[in-house]
Amino acid sequence: MDDDNTDDYTCMAVVANKRDKSSKPKVCGKPVNKYRYDLGYTTCPSCGEAAAKMVRHTVVPMHKSNYMVVTNRIDLQGINNKGGFHR
Repeated sequence: MDDDNTDDYTCMAVVANKRDKSSKPKVCGKPVNKYRYDLGYTTCPSCGEAAAKMVRHTVVPMHKSNYMVVTNRIDLQGINNKGGFHR
């Protein structure tokens, strides 16, 4: 197996220059392994890790039920109201 098969697969993540904040963000453009791209990952490992660190989530218990992972704050409102109704 050839692990360096990166013909037309480039990272499409938009990155900002941390040192020069006045410059415009650019596309990363690093090569992405073909097998990684075929699995649905369109970013290089370093950009994927940075994007994953930006996601916040919490786990909340449902009334007389199981636990639920919530990533959207609006979904969290009224969740402990024995049915989720919130005005």
